[in-house]
Amino acid sequence: MPFRPTFDCLWCGRPWEVRSGDDLEGWAGLCPDCLGQADDNGFLRGRLRSALRERAAAAPAAPVTPAAAAASGPAPGDWEDWYLRRGRFSRGPVYDGPWSMELEGATRWLDSLPLSGVIVELGAGMGWWTGLLAEKGELWLYDNDDASLDAARKRLLSHGLLAHLHQRDPLATPDKLVDAVFAAYLLSTAEMVAGLEAYLAVARAWLNPGGSFVFVDVRSADVGGPIAGPAGPLWSHAVETLRGAALRAGFASVEIEETRSAFVLGRAVVTASTREHG
Repeated sequence: MPFRPTFDCLWCGRPWEVRSGDDLEGWAGLCPDCLGQADDNGFLRGRLRSALRERAAAAPAAPVTPAAAAASGPAPGDWEDWYLRRGRFSRGPVYDGPWSMELEGATRWLDSLPLSGVIVELGAGMGWWTGLLAEKGELWLYDNDDASLDAARKRLLSHGLLAHLHQRDPLATPDKLVDAVFAAYLLSTAEMVAGLEAYLAVARAWLNPGGSFVFVDVRSADVGGPIAGPAGPLWSHAVETLRGAALRAGFASVEIEETRSAFVLGRAVVTASTREHG
């Protein structure tokens, strides 16, 4: 499909005008809201992949150097572009294609987990994962940035979903017990093992017996670049370091997997029979 600066969205029919000649919307024929749903819709996902190929063939993108990417990490308003590799966050098909496929795989992994009941999302940001979580239970969002929460609220409303949103430090002492906790790009901000254990202890303190802490983190600059993600640095912990830290923080079992290049995915569970306090 040739690039079109103005079009009616192929999925929802919404009229749209692109911002610049390299916007992926113009190649996909999809408005930003529909393009943002490509992770869970086969047609939209196919259009996204085709658009990435067609844009690259028409005007190959110059790779972004790690140094330049680190110096200009995404502002809150850029987070969706960061996920979708649009505009200045595109690195060309060599990187954008594998990133999209691994993001899709991470989304399927999260969707497959049997989460239910009351769910807390720590550091929700603009709510990329929020809609999926809101379909599983009663969702509470915490972030210390009000603009990010407003973006998450709009994202939820666009999908007809509801959640409780609170401006609050994601690492503050929990104010209740819940059935599941989710965090994206939170653990990677802990620079030392002691800090990692402290973050995991906060996650555990939220959980009822049998509850789960689930996380997604970015592992690689090559596929995940630009290297500065929505929450800052890339993953710097070995899997076994994380597993040991989670066990020391009081989790009874820990499951961790890595996608080929981009993501670290994990689930740590509190024992269902007893739960230590203190």
